[in-house]
Amino acid sequence: QGPLTILNWLAVLSVNIGLMNIIPLPALDGCRIAFLGYEAITKKKPNPKVENTIHSIGFILLMALFVIVAFNDVLKIFK
Repeated sequence: QGPLTILNWLAVLSVNIGLMNIIPLPALDGCRIAFLGYEAITKKKPNPKVENTIHSIGFILLMALFVIVAFNDVLKIFK
């Protein structure tokens, strides 16, 4: 179908990745935006220890989700 189809697919993929990245999940840019919004509303910085804990827990959960998805994909290959 040509290079235009590939470019269209790459554009859609890029937009989807960008939108997923700004979802306010810990360990993604969206959570950082949420913390900046909190700071703008309350006029004070969040406790760095609490912010770090939220990011760490979110990162662990995100990595666990990746492992579960990869595991399910491998199981589907061998079924």
